[in-house]
Amino acid sequence: MSGTMTGGAWLAASLAASGQTHVFFVDAVLRRTLLALSEAGVAPVLAHTEKAAAYMADGYARVSGRPGVVAVQSVGAANLAAGLQDAWLARTPIVAMTGRKVPAHQHRNAYQEVDHAPLFAPVVKYSADVAEAADLPRALRQAFAAATAMPPRPVHLELFGLQAEVVEGGAVAAPPADLSAFRMPLHRPGPEPGAIAAAAAALLAVPRVAIVAGDGAMLSGCGGELLAVAEALAAPVATALGARGIVSTRHPLHIGVAGAYAAPPANRILQEADLILMVGADTGDMLTNYWRTPAPGAQVVQIDADPMEFDRSYPAMVAVQADPRAALRALAAALGRPERDGAFLAAAQARMAEWRAEVAPRLASDAAPIDPARLAAEITAALPADGILVADTGYSGIWTGTLVDLEPGQSYLRAAGSLGWSFPAALGAKCAAPHRKVVCWSGDGALYYHLAELETARRRGIAVTLVVNNNSGFGQGWPNLVRQAGNRPDAAAELLRFGPTDFVQVARSFGLDGIRVERPEEIGPALARAMASDRTMVVDVVTDIEARAPAPWAPEGT
Repeated sequence: MSGTMTGGAWLAASLAASGQTHVFFVDAVLRRTLLALSEAGVAPVLAHTEKAAAYMADGYARVSGRPGVVAVQSVGAANLAAGLQDAWLARTPIVAMTGRKVPAHQHRNAYQEVDHAPLFAPVVKYSADVAEAADLPRALRQAFAAATAMPPRPVHLELFGLQAEVVEGGAVAAPPADLSAFRMPLHRPGPEPGAIAAAAAALLAVPRVAIVAGDGAMLSGCGGELLAVAEALAAPVATALGARGIVSTRHPLHIGVAGAYAAPPANRILQEADLILMVGADTGDMLTNYWRTPAPGAQVVQIDADPMEFDRSYPAMVAVQADPRAALRALAAALGRPERDGAFLAAAQARMAEWRAEVAPRLASDAAPIDPARLAAEITAALPADGILVADTGYSGIWTGTLVDLEPGQSYLRAAGSLGWSFPAALGAKCAAPHRKVVCWSGDGALYYHLAELETARRRGIAVTLVVNNNSGFGQGWPNLVRQAGNRPDAAAELLRFGPTDFVQVARSFGLDGIRVERPEEIGPALARAMASDRTMVVDVVTDIEARAPAPWAPEGT
């Protein structure tokens, strides 16, 4: 295309040229652009809340590797900002666009007008005003570049006009932009050779090395390089929840998720190591079980593309700033094939075998109400080799993070903390990967947040398998609250119990279908039927609120 275009036509043509297949929005904003997007083959997905639209963009971005695009009008800006928190925490690239009343209307008690900048400041890494259409080419390119630069995170563009109509209606002289090169990770910087030599020396100097791979490692896609280093060092590998599946969870070196969402063996193994190699790991409270494993002062070698992660919680003996894949490749070459004492790894493997034997009866449990451990085992068996599993926060993350086995060809997306995130995110993930099966694990408490998106799934023909861990309450906090209430379940129930709700009937009211599962042997056939459907189907599994997810090990007295 050449010649002058309206801002709306330019924006639509640029998003289409950049490979965006979907844009998520809540009316009323960018109506001209959205109409043009439809004509260009990009699907506009109308959500029922701004948070749900943001979560859809989040799931889309995590699976596609390109920024998710979300847009709302000025009066929805506060809701959208709240929805970006999970993407910020999970390091997801999103380009969020809001309308903004023109300066002449601001600070004059205009209807529902508040200052947007403080709302978005904690959850975006870059924000800019777009006052006129001529600014769009520069602003959109910079937004895509900033969103995908390390660490990838949301960015925000304020398009002037309540519905962005000022920018949409103006003129752009530049041709449409192809921004398809802006994918994560955008850059793969190599390591400084001296840092690699120092890291190799430190790792070879001690007999017991363990590795923790975080979200940054998953983003880098360095599973093969990670295993090469682990094999050279005879080092067990733990992961962050967000990196689950970077290597096979059945691999002999794998010891599960580390930290607060860990099964018992992982933290104990890390505690016994002489040195921890942190790869793209943020050393936050969830990954370290509140900074107890590794213990404060533990010896750490750290590899990260983001220098702000060095020395954040543990002093780094050696800090290697580089893309994790590039750094691990160089490190494997520096390590060579050293002679290693395999006693530490053998002990770790024995602990893992003991743990798997201990949990095996629950994975095959015939109890009713159903033990969620059995549900996890059935999802392991049903998820295709290229399947995508999307899990909510809290207990949903723990059940799936400890008991669902995954292979590198599969994808695991989890909420970084926002209850209710998983179902809208699963819809976004399916938009990004229409030929892959998407399974969402949501608790009933989480699903209540965004039930209305069942209508979106039906209207837009987005097919996911929505598994509801339906225990009629908030199960994670239930036993603690019962104890705090003096072992009076009736008192605790006033705070944490709800329902019971038949989500199959709810799905049918939205024009979809579902399967009610009350016996364990019904789970497998229900999952198979749901995944074979070309529409979203609810699998409503009645589970036991008293069932406890695996609990992490922590040092005594901490």
